[in-house]
Parts: sequence; structure tokens; C-alpha cells
Amino acid sequence: MIRRSVMNKKIRVGLIFGGNSSEYEVSIISGRNIYKAIDKEKYDVYPMWITNTGFLASDADSRKVLEDPSYQIENPHNVTNISNVIELSCRPEIDVFFPIVHGNLGEDGCLQGLLRILDKPFVGDDVLAAAITMDKELNKIMAQRAGVPVADWISIKRFEYNDAKNEKLSYDYVSQKLGTDLFVKPSNQGSSVGISHVTSASDYKAALAEAFKYDDKVLVEETIKGTEVETAVLGNDDAIVSGVGQITNAQGSWYSYENKYNDNSTSKLQIPAALPSEIIETVRRQALKVYHATECSGLARVDSMLSSDNKVIFNELNSLPGFTNISMYPKLFEQVGISYTELITKLLNYALDRYAHKKTLLHKHD
Repeated sequence: MIRRSVMNKKIRVGLIFGGNSSEYEVSIISGRNIYKAIDKEKYDVYPMWITNTGFLASDADSRKVLEDPSYQIENPHNVTNISNVIELSCRPEIDVFFPIVHGNLGEDGCLQGLLRILDKPFVGDDVLAAAITMDKELNKIMAQRAGVPVADWISIKRFEYNDAKNEKLSYDYVSQKLGTDLFVKPSNQGSSVGISHVTSASDYKAALAEAFKYDDKVLVEETIKGTEVETAVLGNDDAIVSGVGQITNAQGSWYSYENKYNDNSTSKLQIPAALPSEIIETVRRQALKVYHATECSGLARVDSMLSSDNKVIFNELNSLPGFTNISMYPKLFEQVGISYTELITKLLNYALDRYAHKKTLLHKHD
């Protein structure tokens, strides 16, 4: 296993950020925070910026966008491709990668597959876990198999959406199945992008149209009345769980993208959550069950709803949570005594440990 710092040689970290998803700006901010907080005594950082046009930027530009907050960041939503990210193969000097590319292509198994092909350690989930946890329906199915309660739902594929006679397109039909208060969301998308709260037929029609802009599969879920609670998981097989945070004072009816990231948001992260100990332990226990059921490694933030009758209902698992100044994941571990810098070090060590373990497994040609 690579431990160059022990031999007075720093470990070389490839920090990959940006990407071509709707969470591009969040990834830039996360990258800046990691770049600033990483232990410079142990690590040399090589920033790798996947720009909003889908290409791997030069070393100089990659460093500039992290060091200069005023650097112009254009709208990332009109993207050509990400093909030249294969140029990462021209960086043999990198010891371990830290991908903080949120959303599609970044945390859905695609980038993880490339890093596996390059035969390099990397922070976060391996390919299978990344793909499962990016798909909200598969995530819910795995949680159910682990015995963790989830909100009831139906899924709609694009071929069904294109069929004007499909009964799932009727608000009357879905409301009979799930109730009149619903959430409609793309199955593969993050940071609450494309999600709508629905209470009428006209809302439902518009919500489906919005969600299908982002994915070919859309979930319609019953609304769980209550508040959102979140916890953080760190590690591989021996993962630990942080305390629990609670989202309070969210504007509107739910914790939207604007509530998460806008400067004028009134949403508050209450850390630790002021909840009874038995509820705290249920949140933490269920989070670890889902983490292992989906074969996660490295890190995850697990989001649940605390219903009005104090039931803990799993919502979703974010396998590559934000590292912005207001992100819940680092704040939860800071609250239990793991600093931002120490958290980064632990994540890199877990990546190296997993890589070393994979090398011990036998393959057909061995």
C-alpha cells in the first residue's frame, strides 16, 4: 500500500472536480474546499477540472479555478461530451484520485469505471455501489431488502410516459395508489434537481414533464409528512456513523435545490438534531444497514424523513455528498470531533486500503 508520507515523500492526489451535470457549481465549491483543507504536509494535490464543456482542463486552469473564487464559471448545462477525460491515463504519477464530481457521469459508476481501468485507488464507491445509489429506485429496493422502511412509490419509464393511454399518467390513478400529496423526481439525479411537490392534477402533469427533462425513469412517491434528518457514514467494512442532523425552517414544502445552496436560504442545519436518543439510534442503525446493503465504501450521507408519528423512513443515499461550506456531511463529522482536514485524510486512507485489499483477490489468470 502507498504510504509515501511515512518516507518523507508526499502522496500525490488527483482531485477531480467539475463535470457535466446539473451539480457542476456545487462540485467546483466542494473542490475548492478540499483543495484548501487537505493536509499539505502529507499530500501534493493535482487539480483536474472537467469543464462545463465536458473536457479536462489544463493543469494551470484547473489550479486557477480552485485558487480564484472570482474565476468565471459559465452555465454548465449545455455540454458536448466528456471524452478526453481518458487523458487521466497520461497521469501515472498520481497515487490516489479524489473524485468530487457530483451527478451523472461523476458518481453513477462511469468515472469510477475509468479509474478502475486505470488501476488507481480512488475515494468513494466502487462501480456497482455508485450505480445503485445513483438510481433512486434501486436504492429504495435495496433498502427494503435490508428491512429499512421507505416511502411507497411507482416508477414511470419514458416509453410509458410517451403512451398517452398509460394509467400512470393520470393523477387520479396515482393518487388512489399513493395519496393526493406526492413528490415527482428523476430517478437518476442529485441535489433535488427536477423534483416537484404535487397536490393536484395540473401540478402532476407539469411535474412529469419537468422530471423527464433529466432522466428516462421518474419516480412518483407518497409524501411523508415530517422533517428531514441526515446522518453521515465513513469507512469501508468497518464503517462508522456520525450523529444526526435535522433540516429546519426550509422555505416552501421541502428541502429544494434553492434551500440547499442559495445564499438567502432560511433553511437551517440543526447539528446535532434535538431528537430523542431512540430516534437518533434508529436513524444511525438504518443508515448503516443501507450503506452495507448497497455495498458502499468510503463515504455516504444518508437522508431519511422523520414522520409526524416518529417513524424513520429512508429517503435516499448520497454516495458523494457535497463538501461546501454549508454541507451536512463534513459538519456532522466535525460535530463528533473529526475535523475537515482529518476527514479528507481518512477518506484517502480508506481509498488506499480498499485498493490494497482488491489486489489480494484472486482472478482467473492467477
